Amino acid sequence: MQYIFSFITGGILCVIAQILIDKTKLTPAKILVTYVVAGVVLTAIGVYGPLVEFAGAGATVPLTGFGYSLARGVHEEVTKNGLTGIFTGGLSACAAGICAAVIFSFIFALMKKPSPKS
Repeated sequence: MQYIFSFITGGILCVIAQILIDKTKLTPAKILVTYVVAGVVLTAIGVYGPLVEFAGAGATVPLTGFGYSLARGVHEEVTKNGLTGIFTGGLSACAAGICAAVIFSFIFALMKKPSPKS
């Protein structure tokens, strides 16, 4: 059942994003930022944590999950180190994902020569 809950939750998040793309004038970049901020806000008010417990990867893989990871990391660092955790928590919690994105982007940039759109 965990796979089904994960699939349905992730699907609902994707459907919401697709509706925003189709029915609004928001750019995909603004929708991505909105999803990350929504993940942070929902974590801060205590809604996203139970959703992660319920749906697992269906809630942590989409961009709202990135916001959840940032907020959770900041909360943990502030609890341990005080106010300096505001600046270090998000980076320490998401360092592996950010590092992987930079490394794989660099590798693919080396493999394919970018060209301007025509």
